[in-house]
Amino acid sequence: MKHGAPESLNSLSLAYIGDAIYEVYVREHVLCSGRAKPKQLHNHTVQYVSANAQSAVLHDWLATDMLTEDEIAVVKRGRNAKSKSTPKNMSIADYRHATAFEALIGFHYLSNNKQRLDTLQSYAVAWIDQQKTK
Repeated sequence: MKHGAPESLNSLSLAYIGDAIYEVYVREHVLCSGRAKPKQLHNHTVQYVSANAQSAVLHDWLATDMLTEDEIAVVKRGRNAKSKSTPKNMSIADYRHATAFEALIGFHYLSNNKQRLDTLQSYAVAWIDQQKTK
């Protein structure tokens, strides 16, 4: 990272970049899946990038011990970050967990941990796909 270590950034900054990185990953997934017509791409993308979906994935990661201790520390910082915006149509808890999810994605992106980033993102998308078929 050009401007210092990702560990030195606040969690909302990590979440800011993590949100963008995860959305690009999901958009590519939706586009390549061929399951959506162009007019439907946005609606399919939202199923993966919504705060509710991100929160649910994070809960699964925590419940299945998928995360390392260092990753859990990033998640806790992200979850506890104080944002000036308030969530709409979701609980504050889900909003904070989604922020933590995005912070973890941002942390790995800025740390250039491409393999772990890909593992987490592909797991998240596959988990959401599985939930949709239940």
